[in-house]
Amino acid sequence: MANISLKQGQFVTNSLSNKWKFRHLTKILLRRRFIVLGVSCVVISATSFAAITNKPTYKSQMQILVSPNVSEEVGTTNNIDIPLSIEQYSVQKNLMQSSKLIDKVVNLLSFDYPNITKENILGKTENSDNSPLTVTQLATNKGAKQVLNPVFEISFQDSDPLKTKKVLLALQKVYQDYNLERRQERFNQGLAFINARLPVIKQQVRQAERKLEQFRKKHNLLDPELQSQVLIKSLTETQEQLQVTRTQLQDINSQYQNLEKRIAEASQKALISMRLAQSSRYKTLISELQKTEQTLAKEELRYTDDSPIVQSLKQQRQSQLTLVQQELKRLTAEIRTETTPEPGQLVGVEPNLVEEFVQVQTRALGLIANEKSLRESEQRIRSELRKYPSLIAEYQRLLPEVETQRKTLEQMLQAQQSMGMKIAHGGFDWLVLEEPNLGTYVGNDRFWLVFAGMIAGPILGVVLALIWGMRHRIIHSAQDLQKVSNLRLLGTVPKLAPQTMEKRLPNLSWLGGRNLGESEEAGNSWLPCHETLDMVYQNTQILKYPVPCKSVMVTSALPGEGRTTLAMGLAASAAHMHRRVLLIDANLRSPKLHKILQLSNDWGLSLLLLDETNTEVQEYIQPIHPSIDILTAGPTPEDAVELLSSQRLKDLIELFEETYDLVLIDAPPILGTVDGRIVASYCKGIMMVGRIGWVTQTELTQAVEILNSLNLVGIIANDMSSYHKG
Repeated sequence: MANISLKQGQFVTNSLSNKWKFRHLTKILLRRRFIVLGVSCVVISATSFAAITNKPTYKSQMQILVSPNVSEEVGTTNNIDIPLSIEQYSVQKNLMQSSKLIDKVVNLLSFDYPNITKENILGKTENSDNSPLTVTQLATNKGAKQVLNPVFEISFQDSDPLKTKKVLLALQKVYQDYNLERRQERFNQGLAFINARLPVIKQQVRQAERKLEQFRKKHNLLDPELQSQVLIKSLTETQEQLQVTRTQLQDINSQYQNLEKRIAEASQKALISMRLAQSSRYKTLISELQKTEQTLAKEELRYTDDSPIVQSLKQQRQSQLTLVQQELKRLTAEIRTETTPEPGQLVGVEPNLVEEFVQVQTRALGLIANEKSLRESEQRIRSELRKYPSLIAEYQRLLPEVETQRKTLEQMLQAQQSMGMKIAHGGFDWLVLEEPNLGTYVGNDRFWLVFAGMIAGPILGVVLALIWGMRHRIIHSAQDLQKVSNLRLLGTVPKLAPQTMEKRLPNLSWLGGRNLGESEEAGNSWLPCHETLDMVYQNTQILKYPVPCKSVMVTSALPGEGRTTLAMGLAASAAHMHRRVLLIDANLRSPKLHKILQLSNDWGLSLLLLDETNTEVQEYIQPIHPSIDILTAGPTPEDAVELLSSQRLKDLIELFEETYDLVLIDAPPILGTVDGRIVASYCKGIMMVGRIGWVTQTELTQAVEILNSLNLVGIIANDMSSYHKG
């Protein structure tokens, strides 16, 4: 089969049948001539038969007021003023013409007219326009508008004028009796319903209260929401106390360091003084320095500063002063190298300073212990708070249930007291405003019936033929399919029917020993096999577009184009060519694969998407052949779009691509939902299916434009033989 390589992205948006000319209309009429002839013959025959069988017609009528029977509690004295909705009017009109009431009319008239039947009153088709019995709601003109009023005109036509009156009189009696019966029936049914429901509701209230009580005893909580608020408040207070404690601890540490420094300085000074007092060298140097100072003072009184004696004494004093300073530095260095004594053993430190130091140290230890206790309390409260979201969720589920059941019980008990009066005054009243009269002559329209049939028949036939031909712009050939879609034509497939698989796939068998080659009458499903499917599969492998297609999605524009059948056929062709295939049903809304293959759908793709682990993936897959595995759609989810949009589906497809040679995905149609578009974004290749004689040019173009940015491999023309046979 020749493959025509077309440039994607350039779509033929102008359909093949857009340019209509007069010759097209004549061709349509010529091809649909049987429609024109058939419609004309039917219309003319019907009108002719009606003209032949038409007899003089008499008509009798009566008027009935339909008004709601309102309870006295409403305070309305004139029920005519109460407007009814269009739906209520329609219900009352249908009830007047219901088979149940007409059967009672037939029983009343059976004595005078033994051969009368329901069809004689309603006509062959109930509520038809040509029915002998007609019910019409009258309208009232209010300005430029017509407003429906609660008055119904009931008329009956027949060839016997007396019969028309008797039929309406029988209807009048049936309507009145029906009102009384319905009132009594409503009364009995209402009370019976309440009496039957009360024990059930009481049991439901007890069960709901029991569940709530068990929850409170189990968790030792009266109200988790209040308790959580208490814990949150306690946590806030604990955090505030912890912050205050930490601030105080910082201040105490500063005081501690300051006192420690002061004590160290005082202790060092005392040690220096003690060491100086104990040092004989220091005492000697000080004694000599004092003697020199005394001698210098005496000599300065005797001599001037330039005197050699004064200068010599000053030099001696300076030398002695230097020696004293060196001795001080030596003693200070020795003291610094010694270990600082304990506060109780400090020398030369004031007692009040030591006492203040001990107090600060004691307070610091207390604050540290308090901080630790507060941190533990904070962690404990946080740990308890983590449990409360689940408890609150369960409590919020149980409490409304109890309140709802209690409210329902209260309403039911109140209704039990007032139901009798309300039911007795409920429903609608049918009041006869105008009594039936003797039937009056209507006329006989044989000539006009024949004339109208001869004119309307051909016209109606031509109109129907033109509408059929112009509006149904359906694709009729594979060439048109390729031209409209602007895609590669992968192949043309005839209509596939059940056939034996033993020659093509001899090992293809069901779990439990059932063989796919068994007959269709035995109730077994089948996989379609056809040479064209092998060609389609080979074409997809030859194209390699854009990369080797290990995951291929099979979709279509509309439902009913054979996606599932072709997907199964491609799986069979791939298995025939020794490929290991996984066929996935991704149509979560209306799956069909498990029905065709008669597989269980209790588990499948929808549940696998919810399962986040990959260890049990094979438990969701059902093998039907050594080379073919099936993953059904699974139970229908509440939100299919959310499941298909998850990253989980993409990961699963990549996982399956590593395990299988080919992953075939039977996807939903593109038009109507977004499911198919979502799945398409995860696949390496997309194959469109177009059913010849089924899909229109506009629908196909819209579907291709939606998938234009994705990996469209090509299109398959399906059901070719079926269309050409038609």
